[in-house]
Amino acid sequence: MSAWSTTAALKPLRGTVHVAGDKSITHRALILGALANGETTVSGYCLGEDCLNTLRVVRALGVQVEEVGDTNLKVFGKGLWGLTEPSTVLDCGNSGTGLRLLAGVLAGQDFFSVLTGDTSLRNRPMGRVANPLRTMGASIAGRMAGEYAPLAISGQRLTGVDYHSPVASAQVKSAMLLAGLLAEGTTCVTEPMQSRDHTERMLQYLGVDVEVEGTAVSVTGRGAFTGKPLSVPGDLSAAAFFLVAASIVPDSEVFLPNIGMNPARTGILEVLTNMGADIQIMNLQVVSGEPVADLVVKSASLHGVEIGAELVPKTIDEFPILCVAAAAATGETRITDAQELRVKETDRIRAMAIELSKIGIPIEENQGGLNITGGLSFRGAECRSYGDHRVAMSLAVAGLRADSAIHIDDTDCIETSFPGFKDKLLDLLTNSP
Repeated sequence: MSAWSTTAALKPLRGTVHVAGDKSITHRALILGALANGETTVSGYCLGEDCLNTLRVVRALGVQVEEVGDTNLKVFGKGLWGLTEPSTVLDCGNSGTGLRLLAGVLAGQDFFSVLTGDTSLRNRPMGRVANPLRTMGASIAGRMAGEYAPLAISGQRLTGVDYHSPVASAQVKSAMLLAGLLAEGTTCVTEPMQSRDHTERMLQYLGVDVEVEGTAVSVTGRGAFTGKPLSVPGDLSAAAFFLVAASIVPDSEVFLPNIGMNPARTGILEVLTNMGADIQIMNLQVVSGEPVADLVVKSASLHGVEIGAELVPKTIDEFPILCVAAAAATGETRITDAQELRVKETDRIRAMAIELSKIGIPIEENQGGLNITGGLSFRGAECRSYGDHRVAMSLAVAGLRADSAIHIDDTDCIETSFPGFKDKLLDLLTNSP
């Protein structure tokens, strides 16, 4: 188990960063590529362990996947019902996205399968996916009546349903839509507010008839589709660490090319801009159905803001690093209606409250979020990552502002989403005059 002691030099960050490919899009490209007829070329895919686990699962289901160079794949799809029964348990590692989306696919196959993951994933709620899939006719068993993995899935003939989700969750929505591809009739998922829409965008790009009306998305099942080239943009959630780092360290300027700008994901840009960040968006275009742009961020004086229910779904993965931005900003930042963060890789509300307190930030935790009083000096401390990649990287960024080193335990977890993060961060400091 590796640890990381950050440098506390307050050196500016200067240079260009090519961030990891979008994790969410990579999962979907692998899964939909497997279900397509023919070849799907995936360029720029995420090399994080989460996505590599989904790649291994796809191969275990009988799909040929070839690696072409460092970040390109060829997926030789077998069609909606061409997958084969795996000879072993399918291990998704730490990836809730991988497990939940695959549950939707496997629910409609004609064979038995078991999905599991690491200790953290086995303690994350799966009933939110298993229960709606059961309304389509899925047979899913698991610990605590299917609330927790491992999930044992006996593939069934599914029927489309009209499902109203109590939470805005792209994973729940995507699992239902993927199951809907295999079901008789139409499957419609309605959310209380829109979650990220990578699945419906990719389905439309691949030629699947998807209807979107407000927060309702529907797909008609049992229609074959053909693979085609998919380009994966840089992950905005990964870019977020550099956006905040350059914003809070004086005299910094960082260029981030080819970043995904999905409107359901850009809450981080909206919040940082509201805080006073200096971020330029250039060369906006649509690639493989997803908006993509280049970003330039310069250091700025930030101030506290309110982050409420309307922004939480658009910033759900960026919460830990937004807490660091709030800690550096003048005044108070109030985060509310973010209960969903308690069931991520760890309880991120509790984790950030504890760790930011250690570095001298006044912080008040409540059930739905945090009140953070920023603008004070960061001090060095012994901190925990809780095995959560986003907590670990956020604490590393906080270390750039600290008056002495912040020591972070268990930073191996960063590999789940952003291999090479430490080197890229140190490179920006090396480029400083």
